[in-house]
Amino acid sequence: MPPELVIFDCDGVLVDTEPATDAILSENLTRHGLPIAPHEVHQLFAGCTMAGVEVAARKRGANLPNGWLDDIYDAVFAELRKGVPVIAGVIDLIAQCDAAGVRRAIASNGPIKKMEISLTPSGLWDLFEGRIYSGHDHGPKPKPDMLQRIMADANVAAQNTVMIDDMPAGFNAAKAAGVRCFGYVADGDPARIGDSRARPVSHMSEIAAALGLKAR
Repeated sequence: MPPELVIFDCDGVLVDTEPATDAILSENLTRHGLPIAPHEVHQLFAGCTMAGVEVAARKRGANLPNGWLDDIYDAVFAELRKGVPVIAGVIDLIAQCDAAGVRRAIASNGPIKKMEISLTPSGLWDLFEGRIYSGHDHGPKPKPDMLQRIMADANVAAQNTVMIDDMPAGFNAAKAAGVRCFGYVADGDPARIGDSRARPVSHMSEIAAALGLKAR
Protein backbone atom coordinates (compact mmCIF):
# COMPACT_ATOMS: atom_id res chain seq x y z
CA MET A 1 0.00 0.00 0.00
CA PRO A 2 1.33 3.48 -0.85
CA PRO A 3 1.78 5.90 2.05
CA GLU A 4 -0.62 8.78 2.66
CA LEU A 5 2.15 11.39 2.73
CA VAL A 6 5.62 11.74 1.19
CA ILE A 7 7.93 14.42 2.62
CA PHE A 8 10.73 15.54 0.30
CA ASP A 9 13.94 17.28 1.28
CA CYS A 10 14.75 20.11 -1.13
CA ASP A 11 18.47 20.46 -1.89
CA GLY A 12 19.85 17.24 -3.33
CA VAL A 13 16.41 15.57 -3.57
CA LEU A 14 14.30 17.93 -5.68
CA VAL A 15 16.98 20.17 -7.16
CA ASP A 16 20.76 19.97 -7.29
CA THR A 17 21.79 23.22 -5.62
CA GLU A 18 24.71 21.74 -3.73
CA PRO A 19 27.51 22.09 -6.35
CA ALA A 20 26.80 25.81 -6.74
CA THR A 21 26.53 26.36 -2.99
CA ASP A 22 29.68 24.35 -2.28
CA ALA A 23 31.67 26.38 -4.83
CA ILE A 24 30.50 29.69 -3.38
CA LEU A 25 31.30 28.62 0.18
CA SER A 26 34.70 27.32 -0.89
CA GLU A 27 35.67 30.65 -2.47
CA ASN A 28 34.23 32.70 0.38
CA LEU A 29 35.74 30.72 3.26
CA THR A 30 39.12 30.51 1.53
CA ARG A 31 39.05 34.29 1.12
CA HIS A 32 38.35 34.62 4.83
CA GLY A 33 41.25 32.49 6.00
CA LEU A 34 39.91 28.93 5.80
CA PRO A 35 41.30 27.30 2.63
CA ILE A 36 38.81 24.62 1.68
CA ALA A 37 37.91 22.89 -1.58
CA PRO A 38 34.28 22.48 -2.73
CA HIS A 39 34.32 18.73 -2.05
CA GLU A 40 35.54 19.42 1.49
CA VAL A 41 32.74 21.93 1.99
CA HIS A 42 30.29 19.21 1.00
CA GLN A 43 31.84 16.66 3.34
CA LEU A 44 31.90 19.03 6.31
CA PHE A 45 28.77 21.11 5.94
CA ALA A 46 26.23 19.33 3.71
CA GLY A 47 22.82 19.35 5.36
CA CYS A 48 23.76 22.17 7.76
CA THR A 49 22.03 25.51 8.01
CA MET A 50 24.17 28.48 6.95
CA ALA A 51 24.14 29.62 10.57
CA GLY A 52 25.63 26.23 11.43
CA VAL A 53 28.24 26.65 8.72
CA GLU A 54 29.16 30.05 10.16
CA VAL A 55 29.69 28.64 13.65
CA ALA A 56 31.70 25.65 12.39
CA ALA A 57 33.82 27.76 10.03
CA ARG A 58 34.73 30.22 12.81
CA LYS A 59 35.80 27.30 15.00
CA ARG A 60 38.05 26.11 12.18
CA GLY A 61 39.74 29.49 11.93
CA ALA A 62 37.72 31.45 9.40
CA ASN A 63 37.83 35.18 10.07
CA LEU A 64 34.25 35.95 9.08
CA PRO A 65 33.02 39.55 9.22
CA ASN A 66 29.90 40.77 10.94
CA GLY A 67 27.00 40.33 8.56
CA TRP A 68 28.59 37.29 6.91
CA LEU A 69 25.34 35.33 6.98
CA ASP A 70 23.48 37.97 4.95
CA ASP A 71 26.41 38.29 2.53
CA ILE A 72 26.69 34.56 1.87
CA TYR A 73 22.96 34.22 1.30
CA ASP A 74 23.10 37.10 -1.19
CA ALA A 75 25.89 35.32 -3.09
CA VAL A 76 24.13 31.95 -3.04
CA PHE A 77 20.77 33.41 -4.12
CA ALA A 78 22.39 35.27 -7.01
CA GLU A 79 23.90 32.01 -8.28
CA LEU A 80 20.72 29.98 -7.83
CA ARG A 81 18.72 32.52 -9.83
CA LYS A 82 20.70 31.37 -12.86
CA GLY A 83 18.87 28.04 -12.61
CA VAL A 84 19.69 24.64 -11.11
CA PRO A 85 19.14 21.07 -12.38
CA VAL A 86 16.12 19.08 -11.25
CA ILE A 87 17.03 15.67 -9.78
CA ALA A 88 16.49 12.88 -12.30
CA GLY A 89 13.18 11.07 -11.92
CA VAL A 90 11.69 13.33 -9.26
CA ILE A 91 9.07 14.91 -11.55
CA ASP A 92 7.84 11.44 -12.48
CA LEU A 93 7.76 10.41 -8.81
CA ILE A 94 5.68 13.47 -7.92
CA ALA A 95 3.25 12.68 -10.75
CA GLN A 96 2.97 9.08 -9.56
CA CYS A 97 2.23 10.28 -6.02
CA ASP A 98 -0.48 12.58 -7.36
CA ALA A 99 -2.02 9.82 -9.46
CA ALA A 100 -2.19 7.57 -6.39
CA GLY A 101 -3.65 10.30 -4.17
CA VAL A 102 -0.51 10.49 -2.05
CA ARG A 103 -0.03 13.92 -0.49
CA ARG A 104 3.38 15.58 -0.48
CA ALA A 105 5.33 18.30 1.29
CA ILE A 106 8.85 19.70 1.55
CA ALA A 107 10.96 19.73 4.72
CA SER A 108 14.23 21.62 4.24
CA ASN A 109 16.78 23.16 6.56
CA GLY A 110 17.14 26.00 4.05
CA PRO A 111 15.14 29.24 4.26
CA ILE A 112 11.88 29.67 2.35
CA LYS A 113 13.40 32.39 0.17
CA LYS A 114 16.15 30.06 -1.02
CA MET A 115 13.62 27.36 -1.90
CA GLU A 116 11.47 29.81 -3.80
CA ILE A 117 14.47 30.89 -5.87
CA SER A 118 15.71 27.36 -6.59
CA LEU A 119 12.32 25.71 -7.18
CA THR A 120 10.45 28.35 -9.18
CA PRO A 121 12.17 27.95 -12.60
CA SER A 122 11.25 24.25 -12.81
CA GLY A 123 7.67 24.73 -11.59
CA LEU A 124 8.34 22.78 -8.38
CA TRP A 125 7.55 25.78 -6.19
CA ASP A 126 4.01 25.93 -7.60
CA LEU A 127 3.61 22.15 -7.27
CA PHE A 128 4.36 22.29 -3.53
CA GLU A 129 3.02 25.75 -2.68
CA GLY A 130 1.37 25.80 0.73
CA ARG A 131 3.19 22.62 1.78
CA ILE A 132 6.76 23.96 2.03
CA TYR A 133 8.39 23.92 5.46
CA SER A 134 11.73 25.35 6.58
CA GLY A 135 13.89 24.44 9.55
CA HIS A 136 14.30 28.17 10.10
CA ASP A 137 10.65 28.24 11.16
CA HIS A 138 10.01 24.77 12.60
CA GLY A 139 13.37 23.54 13.93
CA PRO A 140 16.12 22.14 11.71
CA LYS A 141 16.73 18.48 11.03
CA PRO A 142 17.96 16.22 12.71
CA LYS A 143 15.30 17.37 15.17
CA PRO A 144 11.96 15.69 14.37
CA ASP A 145 9.92 18.85 15.01
CA MET A 146 9.49 19.90 11.37
CA LEU A 147 8.36 16.45 10.26
CA GLN A 148 5.97 16.24 13.19
CA ARG A 149 4.51 19.63 12.27
CA ILE A 150 3.98 18.53 8.67
CA MET A 151 2.26 15.33 9.73
CA ALA A 152 0.06 17.20 12.20
CA ASP A 153 -0.96 19.74 9.56
CA ALA A 154 -1.77 16.90 7.12
CA ASN A 155 -3.43 14.80 9.85
CA VAL A 156 -1.33 11.80 8.82
CA ALA A 157 0.29 9.37 11.26
CA ALA A 158 4.01 8.59 11.20
CA GLN A 159 3.41 5.01 10.07
CA ASN A 160 1.66 6.35 6.96
CA THR A 161 4.41 8.83 6.10
CA VAL A 162 7.61 8.48 4.09
CA MET A 163 10.62 10.82 4.03
CA ILE A 164 13.09 11.22 1.16
CA ASP A 165 16.40 12.86 2.09
CA ASP A 166 20.03 12.74 1.03
CA MET A 167 21.78 13.70 4.26
CA PRO A 168 22.22 12.22 7.76
CA ALA A 169 20.33 15.15 9.30
CA GLY A 170 17.23 14.11 7.38
CA PHE A 171 17.72 10.39 7.94
CA ASN A 172 17.98 10.94 11.67
CA ALA A 173 15.04 13.34 11.77
CA ALA A 174 12.92 10.66 10.13
CA LYS A 175 14.16 8.06 12.59
CA ALA A 176 13.38 10.32 15.54
CA ALA A 177 9.90 10.99 14.15
CA GLY A 178 9.20 7.30 13.54
CA VAL A 179 8.95 7.83 9.79
CA ARG A 180 10.19 5.43 7.13
CA CYS A 181 12.99 7.05 5.12
CA PHE A 182 14.63 6.60 1.73
CA GLY A 183 18.23 7.79 1.56
CA TYR A 184 18.93 9.20 -1.89
CA VAL A 185 22.66 8.61 -2.34
CA ALA A 186 23.08 8.53 -6.12
CA ASP A 187 26.26 10.61 -6.05
CA GLY A 188 27.40 9.89 -2.51
CA ASP A 189 28.40 7.17 -0.16
CA PRO A 190 25.65 4.80 1.06
CA ALA A 191 27.76 4.40 4.21
CA ARG A 192 26.48 7.79 5.39
CA ILE A 193 23.12 6.11 6.03
CA GLY A 194 24.78 4.87 9.24
CA ASP A 195 22.39 3.43 11.81
CA SER A 196 19.51 5.69 10.75
CA ARG A 197 17.61 2.77 9.18
CA ALA A 198 17.08 4.79 5.98
CA ARG A 199 16.88 2.64 2.86
CA PRO A 200 19.53 3.69 0.31
CA VAL A 201 18.38 4.30 -3.27
CA SER A 202 20.26 5.58 -6.31
CA HIS A 203 17.28 6.71 -8.46
CA MET A 204 13.82 8.04 -7.73
CA SER A 205 12.27 5.20 -9.72
CA GLU A 206 13.39 2.81 -6.97
CA ILE A 207 11.26 4.75 -4.51
CA ALA A 208 8.20 4.60 -6.76
CA ALA A 209 8.59 0.84 -7.11
CA ALA A 210 9.10 0.35 -3.35
CA LEU A 211 5.96 2.37 -2.60
CA GLY A 212 3.88 0.45 -5.12
CA LEU A 213 3.28 3.49 -7.34
CA LYS A 214 2.42 2.84 -10.96
CA ALA A 215 4.74 4.00 -13.72
CA ARG A 216 3.50 6.92 -15.80
